[in-house]
Amino acid sequence: MINHKEHAELVKKAQLGDRESLSRLAEVARVHLREYVLRLTLQEDLTEDIVQESILEMFKVFDKLKKADRFWAWLHGIAFNKIRSHYGRKWRHKTISLSEVACEIATEDSQNALANMVNRELKQIVLRSMRELSPRHRAVLTMRCYKDMAYSDIAMLMGCTEFGAQALFYRAKKALAKKLSRHGLGKGYLLTALVIFGKLTAATEATAANVSVTAATLKVGAAASLAAMVTSKTAIVSLTGAGVIAASTVAITHGTNNIDNKLQQTGTQTYFNTTQQIQANKPMEQCWYFFPEGAGGPVMMRMLEFNKSGKQSYCQYLQNGHANYSYDKATIYMNNFRMYNPELSVRRLPTDGKDLTDFISRITGRPDDMEYVSGKGKGLLVISKRSSDNGNRIWRIDRHFNVLEEEYFQFDWPESAKIIDNRDEMHKRGWTYFRISGRLNGEQVSGTGQIPFVYAASKRFGPWLKLQIGSSLKIADSGSATCVFDASGKTVARYTGGSFFKGLGRPWMGLHTIDTVRRDAAEKEVAFETKNISGSNKAEIVLTGGQVKLVYTIDMETDVIEKITFSTDTGDEGELRFSYLQNIDNLSSEFTRPRTGSYRTPQQNPPGMLWLMKLINQSLVN
Repeated sequence: MINHKEHAELVKKAQLGDRESLSRLAEVARVHLREYVLRLTLQEDLTEDIVQESILEMFKVFDKLKKADRFWAWLHGIAFNKIRSHYGRKWRHKTISLSEVACEIATEDSQNALANMVNRELKQIVLRSMRELSPRHRAVLTMRCYKDMAYSDIAMLMGCTEFGAQALFYRAKKALAKKLSRHGLGKGYLLTALVIFGKLTAATEATAANVSVTAATLKVGAAASLAAMVTSKTAIVSLTGAGVIAASTVAITHGTNNIDNKLQQTGTQTYFNTTQQIQANKPMEQCWYFFPEGAGGPVMMRMLEFNKSGKQSYCQYLQNGHANYSYDKATIYMNNFRMYNPELSVRRLPTDGKDLTDFISRITGRPDDMEYVSGKGKGLLVISKRSSDNGNRIWRIDRHFNVLEEEYFQFDWPESAKIIDNRDEMHKRGWTYFRISGRLNGEQVSGTGQIPFVYAASKRFGPWLKLQIGSSLKIADSGSATCVFDASGKTVARYTGGSFFKGLGRPWMGLHTIDTVRRDAAEKEVAFETKNISGSNKAEIVLTGGQVKLVYTIDMETDVIEKITFSTDTGDEGELRFSYLQNIDNLSSEFTRPRTGSYRTPQQNPPGMLWLMKLINQSLVN
């Protein structure tokens, strides 16, 4: 047991130079950390290494501890960061290979002490189920069940909001219950399993005897439960008839716990619009919008359908950082394309400003029924609901920096669902190269570029573009800077990186190309019209700005622009054709990221998609 008062005194003495106090503190820390780290790693050798590294780190930065009574939280943070660093990418994935966590856990003394309480088969099931959990799930279960940490403290360690910590804990419980069920233990054994695991991994026989997990510990707020996509009723574990563990070690509650559908505020970073609560007996859908880099940046979406009671739901569409999914009749489809409205109306976002919203409504004749969110900063999560009588209403606004790592923004369908991958090779890869060819006012145009299709690929395989117009003009957008060069190679204009992808498809940003192009046009108040091309999977967008008309042909299933035709009232005309490479093996040097030259040329205001209109009337550098 931790004696916080005694240990705080040891900390104070050690910080004053008392070596004996520091040595005693280190020995206590070794025993305590071993138990904590073992529960997270389930590997004896790794546990010893991390404990040793954490103690060494403690010695190095001991003088930086400001509050003696926060010693254990501070030390847990050191060990936790080392565990997270060890797992690296595995920390963000759902599972970790069993071959990497196979180990014998707990000391021989601990196993002997428990032999009379839990049979060997049950112990193996519990250990195997815990091994199969992701490291993050084991971490949050350990913090909550064995350290009795508040959700606010867990959130600080996990790098998320308090609401996010609650949702993660709920998902961890659900994942463990599923693992136990696979190995033959029903949901009623969740609490039992947590107690058994705590005893098996206890540092000593004495601490094992004191392990207890209460049903109250397992509860989370109603909003977090709903966000974690659980059912409306959750069974509370009863150990009656289990006959495997002493009743005195477990707090038992019988019956069921009805989740309260009323939404409540869970922290300063979360806002609930309590006047727009879920209405029973009416069909409803939810759309989750997550902006990892803030409003105006990439957006990930998750669309949920509810039954008439508003209690049961399933994820119909999911667009996360890795792929586009749709779910229908127990089948998951992985698609090339982002979601688009079947009637080809423009997709709106809750972060759209008034000017953009008003212009789109004026052009399309469709009023916007979504409430506006003036969210700023990274990690913005907005959940809106649409019911048959009041359109889109904002339900919750949250700051949650790890949403894309949560299971509910990765996979949230029955494990029995069939998966059909409809993606072509370039979409499976997540990015590709493309070529541009055509003519503008009689001059030949050629170019190359790189385009990521998903957010996860956009950092490593970011977008770039090279375009040569005749012999007089060259465009280079490296992603970090955009430059226009004259025939001599002199930089005649410079803009921010990515400027010349405006007016083009940017699927890694989270919207279908048809919506990206139309929203780019609306930002510059360029009128547009959308048409279906009969008998094909293609659509046309006609943009009219001043004397210039652009006609886009978009492949709706591949989610790319096929061509752009140009015309003006004065007789200028042209066409750009885009081809995308499925196979990228053995390519020539034409596909190299462009150099954007020196930065001595002053940076100009980005033209948005108007650069394409300026291109046809030769006014790009004016």
